[in-house]
Amino acid sequence: MTIVGLIISFGLLLVAMTVHEFSHAFTAYLLGDRTAKSAGRLTLNPLAHIDPIWTLVIPIMLYVSSGGRFIFGAAKPVPVNYWALRDPKKDMFWVGVSGPLSNIIFAFLLSLLLRLIPLPEALFFIFSHLILINLVLGVFNLMPIPPLDGSRVVASLLPQELSRQYLAVEPYGFIILIVLIWTGFFGYFVWPVVGYLLTLFGLG
Repeated sequence: MTIVGLIISFGLLLVAMTVHEFSHAFTAYLLGDRTAKSAGRLTLNPLAHIDPIWTLVIPIMLYVSSGGRFIFGAAKPVPVNYWALRDPKKDMFWVGVSGPLSNIIFAFLLSLLLRLIPLPEALFFIFSHLILINLVLGVFNLMPIPPLDGSRVVASLLPQELSRQYLAVEPYGFIILIVLIWTGFFGYFVWPVVGYLLTLFGLG
């Protein structure tokens, strides 16, 4: 665990989070909602997506507490006015899934780069970690716990009243997430799926 390692890991996490949040904003914009664009979030500038706690404090705490073996965090949520979408119920699915899907696609494209182009060891290490961070971010966000993206996907498939009741859990979502992170839930859901995707991409 070094300061240089923390800086590199944090930089890679910031890249993955920027891709994720931009995809949400871009998808919402394509489907009729200009809220994220008006808020300056339809951008690949990482500074526009930073949240003081989830982008700075949590990643540093996780990195230090794991001895430099693990880093994870989240960006400031992209504002979406679902009622401004052309078909709010259906479009919620696409806005929700776009972030995690963009991370998984990005990781796949990077895996192709590693397999097709010989890279120096240092670059191979950086790209490998960027792939891993993108997959962890994508898979984690697909969990159906409000306010994660997976909850938007599930809500879009539920009847209206049941969807409303399900999303009412959101105020307690971050507490649930912190408990899951610190109790090792990653080992039961996220890591097995990430491992499967790495194998699928030829990197397992």
